[in-house]
Amino acid sequence: MSGEIRDKITGMCQDLGIPVVGFAPADRWDNPPFEPWVPEEFRPRAIYPETKTVIVIGLPVSLPVLETTPSIHYHELYRTVNTLLDMHGYRVAEFLTGIGHPSIWIPRDGYGSIAILKEKPVAFFSHRHAAYLAGLGTFGINNTLLTPEFGPRVRFASIFTSAEIPPDKVLEKNLCIRCMQCVAACPVKALNGKDYPEGLTEKRTCTARSEALANRFISPCGICIKVCPVGADRKRFAREDMGIYHEDDERFSVYHRAWKHVRSYGGR
Repeated sequence: MSGEIRDKITGMCQDLGIPVVGFAPADRWDNPPFEPWVPEEFRPRAIYPETKTVIVIGLPVSLPVLETTPSIHYHELYRTVNTLLDMHGYRVAEFLTGIGHPSIWIPRDGYGSIAILKEKPVAFFSHRHAAYLAGLGTFGINNTLLTPEFGPRVRFASIFTSAEIPPDKVLEKNLCIRCMQCVAACPVKALNGKDYPEGLTEKRTCTARSEALANRFISPCGICIKVCPVGADRKRFAREDMGIYHEDDERFSVYHRAWKHVRSYGGR
């Protein structure tokens, strides 16, 4: 029966156009794979005690749009992906509840505004860690979760369900190649170049950058995920030559002009 539920969920995700989905048992949070680890009050069963399985869904952030960042184009893409994640998470949770397995959806973000995030730079649940435990990827130097399909260019939402569903294995191979392009490209130097979790993002510095961009209607930043070379999406979009992000590389001047044009309009 549990295998049938998994098949139904994966089929539903396929129908909804969700390319990334993984399953993790709730008790996997109680066996820390590294330290420091997620505190107990941030774990699924502390938030929804009935949780047996956490389902993580992911939607990609289109690389050619991300390349215009900071811009109104990426700003609207980010908002659209977030809205779709919330809608799909709600749908999956309601489907499971409807077939007799009470479930809740956890929104893609867990804070009300950037001002609040500056005061408390954490959300009440980490989708990155859930995605890691669901076998969807590994952590990178930029503190994001790198996936084989899209590198760090994917957003997540989670569903807590009382259904026991066969889990995915945690990915063993580290996808980060430690190229340090994210460290070099960060405009506010919020990354220290150390492996996660030792090398944590300077959250308040990063958040201040996001706040400044939000005031111009061109948030979020996204530069550290733009320049990451990991992900099959790079091949699909013919973005394997990382010289494309060097403004002095004349081979890519047509792209640089296009991005400059987009950045020049729609925001302050």
